[in-house]
Amino acid sequence: MKYAIVCTSFLMLVACGQKASAPPVSKGVGSITRVSPELDGIVPTNAIIEKIAGGFGFTEGPLWREDGHLWFSDVTANVLRSITPGGEVKVLLEKAGGASDAPAGSFIGPNGMVATVEGLVLLCQHTNRRIVQIDRDMKQTVLIDKYEGKRLNSPNDLVYNSDGSLYFTDPPYGLPKQDDDPAKELKFNGVFRYKDGKLTVLVKDLARPNGIALSPDGKVLYVSNSDEKQKIWMRYALAEDGTVSNGRIFASAMVSNEPGLPDGMKVDSQGNIYGTGPGGVWVFSPSGIHLGIIKTPETPANVAWGDDGKSLYITATTSIYRVKLSVTGEKPLYR
Repeated sequence: MKYAIVCTSFLMLVACGQKASAPPVSKGVGSITRVSPELDGIVPTNAIIEKIAGGFGFTEGPLWREDGHLWFSDVTANVLRSITPGGEVKVLLEKAGGASDAPAGSFIGPNGMVATVEGLVLLCQHTNRRIVQIDRDMKQTVLIDKYEGKRLNSPNDLVYNSDGSLYFTDPPYGLPKQDDDPAKELKFNGVFRYKDGKLTVLVKDLARPNGIALSPDGKVLYVSNSDEKQKIWMRYALAEDGTVSNGRIFASAMVSNEPGLPDGMKVDSQGNIYGTGPGGVWVFSPSGIHLGIIKTPETPANVAWGDDGKSLYITATTSIYRVKLSVTGEKPLYR
């Protein structure tokens, strides 16, 4: 007997290739914890957290595109999607992290993204353990997949600096057994720099390097460490030659018992840092003062600026959220 596939939800309609009206945006979800009065100048006192869409697997890697869409990764569903500010979702690429037979719920899919100088997209792939360039026709070209002849672990997040150098993190989350996986070839989980075809490792001593960001002047490199035993954000001085020094703990989330770990992050035009972590998006001043937390209903994994540059989009577990702020986000180097 043949059974017809019945599309009964918005996401199923998208998967079946049918058009569907976006579900209404939910407003007034979550809350905002104000630790310092300085947050009022960044997050308006009447700020509202909106839920744009939900029902995904594990959302990550948001990237605003100039056509008015937010691209985002679904790491466990292994899909690359786009969404409009009104909540209309489109599938861009299936098996976006590589073909895998890993158990359901594994982190097999795509992750962080960044735009290139040509306006194309670099995408981190967990299963394929590499960074690829996504062309306008969605064709994939491998950019980085090995360090000194050994396969990367599973590139996670990445950012460009003004000299064209690319910085990225490489934790083991895409490997089923992580550090104990027999397929793991590197003995460390690193932070890398790629410039003029040369790949160098900058940091080897973090257990789980994850989110990565740069200060507006490009002189400070921020890296989050998603380790239950050391829930911290690190700060490194970045020299003109791309090397790092004076690594120190910038902020810590060890005091929090809420679910979540330091993960993806971005900075605004004033140098404030927005780091996803336990319970929400932690906001810090450039000097490391904890200003407050944008608390989403679900544990967040990453953030991106969109719309007019003052909207902070948040990928949080199964959903996409948005909050409109008073400051403009740091514009990405390339569009």
